[in-house]
Amino acid sequence: MPLYYFRVKTGQFSGANERGIEFADDNAAREEFARTSGDLVGGIARKLKTDAEWQIELLDTNRRPIFRMRLIAESL
Repeated sequence: MPLYYFRVKTGQFSGANERGIEFADDNAAREEFARTSGDLVGGIARKLKTDAEWQIELLDTNRRPIFRMRLIAESL
């Protein structure tokens, strides 16, 4: 099975999982990515400062981004 990686690009928990996670295909990886992102967003949103951005990406086996979620706090 192919390896996928999650990468947080900004925020308190910046970094990427280096070992990768096996999933059957892109759809299975995206489903878990959505669940994991949903679990993190509540905690991140409570701590996100004004005019800041947090994002998490799903990377394929070659570590290319294939899906991204972004949370942006803007003052209007």
